[in-house]
Amino acid sequence: MRLLLLQFLIGMTLNFSVFAQKKPNIIVIFADDISAREMPIYGSSKWSPAPQGGNTSDLKFRASTPVIDQLAKEGVYVKTAWATTICSPSRAMMMTGRYAHIHKWWHLKDRGTWINPNGKKVTWPLYMSSPKTIGHIAKEGGYATYWAGKTQMSGVDQFGFDEGVFTPGEVRDRKNLYPYSDFKIKPKKIDGKRVLVNVDTDQQVKYYAQDGWYWQPHVQLMNHPEAQNKFEWWPNTKEAKKEYGLSTYGPDVEMEYIMEFMERKTKEDQPFFIYHTSHLGHDGWNFFSRDTNPKTREKWPGTPKIKWENGKYTRTKPHVTGDEGVYDTHNTVTEGGIHTHINYLDYQVWQYMNKLKELGEENNTIIIFSADNGTSKYGKGSFVSQKGVHVPMVIYAPGFDFTKKGEQDILVNISDILPTVAEIAGVAIPKDYEINGKSLLPYLTTKTNEHREWIYSYHKDKQLIRGKNVLIDGHGKYFDVSKNPSDLISFPVITDWSKVSEAHRKEKEMLEKILPKYDNFDTEHDAPQL
Repeated sequence: MRLLLLQFLIGMTLNFSVFAQKKPNIIVIFADDISAREMPIYGSSKWSPAPQGGNTSDLKFRASTPVIDQLAKEGVYVKTAWATTICSPSRAMMMTGRYAHIHKWWHLKDRGTWINPNGKKVTWPLYMSSPKTIGHIAKEGGYATYWAGKTQMSGVDQFGFDEGVFTPGEVRDRKNLYPYSDFKIKPKKIDGKRVLVNVDTDQQVKYYAQDGWYWQPHVQLMNHPEAQNKFEWWPNTKEAKKEYGLSTYGPDVEMEYIMEFMERKTKEDQPFFIYHTSHLGHDGWNFFSRDTNPKTREKWPGTPKIKWENGKYTRTKPHVTGDEGVYDTHNTVTEGGIHTHINYLDYQVWQYMNKLKELGEENNTIIIFSADNGTSKYGKGSFVSQKGVHVPMVIYAPGFDFTKKGEQDILVNISDILPTVAEIAGVAIPKDYEINGKSLLPYLTTKTNEHREWIYSYHKDKQLIRGKNVLIDGHGKYFDVSKNPSDLISFPVITDWSKVSEAHRKEKEMLEKILPKYDNFDTEHDAPQL
C-alpha cells in the first residue's frame, strides 16, 4: 500500500509540475439536449432526423464533427457518461457537483422551495443550497471566471463568475424592455383566454413562451469592463447597434465575448475558466419560417452555413432580409436539424482551438465537452433505460501527460466535473461539505483502470443507477448492460436472475443498497429549515 501511494504521489507530481508556473486554463462546453448517439465518435447505428427528431440511420442527417472527433481520439472520450433526464437538474448537478437530495432541483418544473426573508415561499436558490459552485471553486483557485450562454437559474451573479454574456434561459425580458428584437413568443389574453403569440407576426402559435436566442437574439452582458452597468442589454455601443440585426446569430455573439475575455486574461497572465452553456442542440422557434404546423415545422432552426475542407472551416456570412414573418436567408442559413447544431458546435470548438494557438495557450488548456441530457423527441425527459441520461463526454488536454487515450470504458457522472476542476485548480473541498462527484484526475493521470463502480441519476421521484453489468431505470426495470448494443440503448431486460452471472447478482445487491441514500423526494423535498 505504501509503494502504491508513493507511485501515485510521484505520478501526480510529474503530471502537475507544469502547474507550478501557471495553472492550466479550463474550458467546459456544456451543450444542450444532445445524446451521445448523435456524436459520430460514439458509432451509434441510430441518430435523430430533421426536422422533428426521432430515430434514423439516414446518413444525410448524421452530424459531421471532425474537430471533436480528433480531440476525442487524441484526448479521451467516455463511453458511459450520465447527466439527468432534463435540463435544470443537470445544470444544477454540473454547477454544484451534487445530486438533488441536497440541492432540491428535482426536475425542470419541480424544485424545492423555501421561505425567503420576506416571508414568501419561493424556489430555493441553487447558490444557497450549494455555496461552493464550480465558479466559486475556480475563482478560489485563482482563475478569472466567465459564464456564457443559457443559464436557467436566477441570481447569475451569485455563482462565482466574474463576467458573463447570457442569452435567454433564466435571463428573460420579463417586462418587455429589450428594445432590439421582437423575436419572442409571449403570452397574451384574447377573448379572455391565455394564448401564445409570435410578437414578430402577431400570430397565435402552439409552442412555449420564449425570447429568441438564435437569430436576432436577446443578449445581456454581466460585468463587462466597458459596460455602464452590472447588467446591460447588448448591443450597447454605436458600432454593435449598427451591426446588430436579422443576421446576428446568438452563439456567435457568445463566442466573440468569450474570445475577448480569453485575450484580456492572457495579457494579464491570469488563467481563465470558461463555462460555456450553449443553446446549440436545443429547439427554438424558427422566426424565419412561415410554417407554424407543430408536425412539420423545423424543430431546430438552421445555423450559419459552414464547410470543412482541407483541415479548416469556412463560414458563410449570414445575410437575412425581410420583416414581420416574411424573410429571405439568401442561401446563407442551413436547413433545420439537430445535426446542423452539432456541426456548428464543432465549428465553435475549432474556433476555440485556433484562438488558443494564437494566444500560445493550446498546450496549457484543458477542454471538457459534454451535454445536459438526451436529445429532444428521443431521450429528453425519459427515464427508460439510459435514453435520457446518456450524454457525450470528451476531455482534451494536449500539454499534459494523460495515461489514457481514446475511448474509455468507464462510468462517469457530470457531477464529477466540479471535483475535477477543484483538483486541477488546487482547491481542497472541506471534508464536511458533501460532494457527490469524484475527480477524474487520478484516473486520467495514473495507471488505474477504474473511475467509479456506479453512476446515479434522477427524474423527480424516479431514480436511475447502473454499474458495469446492471442498470436499474426509473421504472424499476433491470437491464443487462455488460455488452453495448449498436444503438447504445437496446439492452436486454433481466427477468430471471438465475440466468445471469454471479457478478450481475452481486452488483444488483450493491445498487439496491445505494439508492435509499438519495431517495428523499417525498420526505425532504424542500429546503431544510434554515
